[in-house]
Amino acid sequence: MQRILALIFIFGLSGCATLTNMSDAVGDLFKDSDNSEPPAELTEYQPEIKLQVLWDESDGVGTDELALNLVPAVAEGRVIIADHDGLIQARSLIDGELFWEVETDLPISAGPVIDGDLLFVGTSKADVLALNTRTGEAVWKHRLSSEVMALPVVVADKLIVRSADGYDVALNRADGKEIWSIQHSIPALSVRGEGAAVVVGDLVVIGYANGKLIGINSADGAHVWETSIAIPRGRSEIDRLTDINGTPVLSDDIVFVSSYKSGVNAVTPIDGEILWVNESISAYHSLSADYSYLYLSDASSDVWQLDQRNGASYWKQTDLHQRRLSVPAIYGEYVVVGDFEGYLHWLSKTDGRLLGRIEITDEPIVAPPVVVEDMLYVYASDGTLAAVKVLMF
Repeated sequence: MQRILALIFIFGLSGCATLTNMSDAVGDLFKDSDNSEPPAELTEYQPEIKLQVLWDESDGVGTDELALNLVPAVAEGRVIIADHDGLIQARSLIDGELFWEVETDLPISAGPVIDGDLLFVGTSKADVLALNTRTGEAVWKHRLSSEVMALPVVVADKLIVRSADGYDVALNRADGKEIWSIQHSIPALSVRGEGAAVVVGDLVVIGYANGKLIGINSADGAHVWETSIAIPRGRSEIDRLTDINGTPVLSDDIVFVSSYKSGVNAVTPIDGEILWVNESISAYHSLSADYSYLYLSDASSDVWQLDQRNGASYWKQTDLHQRRLSVPAIYGEYVVVGDFEGYLHWLSKTDGRLLGRIEITDEPIVAPPVVVEDMLYVYASDGTLAAVKVLMF
């Protein structure tokens, strides 16, 4: 019956379509084969480090099986997490003890972000909510024009928030009142955006779905510079998809940004000049950086280490191919990624080889793990929050 209804739908909407186009559509409807590349199977190897889950707790429904930007935030001896049903919890970094929890009754889609005495979350219903970090008490709420997927960013006394319909808005950090707002056009087809701004002094650097990287004055939202990182090419909307979907990274006074189909770029934050480009990498997610290297999971979930000076690749790890990896976290001399089956994988910074893995849950780990001293905190899509430590053999 579903296929019959689908055929009626196709023919009912095909007044301007050719017979060939309709045949193609019907053919696609009845295709049972999946031509996508399967995720790599986990293979046996000799672990070189011992991993231990020190504690784990549950925070409601997590992302509720949706593509959201819910991440663990750490400050003042506590880790704060939120789920899509609106539950926010603050727990002890040491043992996971619950300090407080609040039910906001809002569909939280991004956050939390901690800044001093306040924490901020965005919602699927276009709200931005500020709460007291110590108690969870609501301080203010502001309604935007669309869903919030990118993490809010604090610049001095302002909170910079991005909405899904192309608006960047500066709110007063203390009371949520709007200070300025700017809008950018969105291509007809784009990757669901999670990229936040990166702050360089009084400048806010933001990547957009049209492939442009823009420097904005945080005081009034005025454009300072604009650089084309990814130039759309091709005849179809799919061919022209060139999103800057990840959050740019600032390291040693250089902004590094990855894009879908247009490589990794190094840009000077003063004027937007491109210093180098590595065009061999396509990535949906953000980069991570240490003192001299960049790390990223590309669109095929291969993990790379790049030189910050010129973008040269030192190693590429392919054993986790298509396992839908998280943004890498830097843990001492290790690189850590989560995958779609709830595993954390520890890689060597030296050559990318697998050193250890541990299963946290059986649901995806999408949020980047957070490292605090010798502890790693990970928040999985099912709401599992865990603290993991490396114990040497």
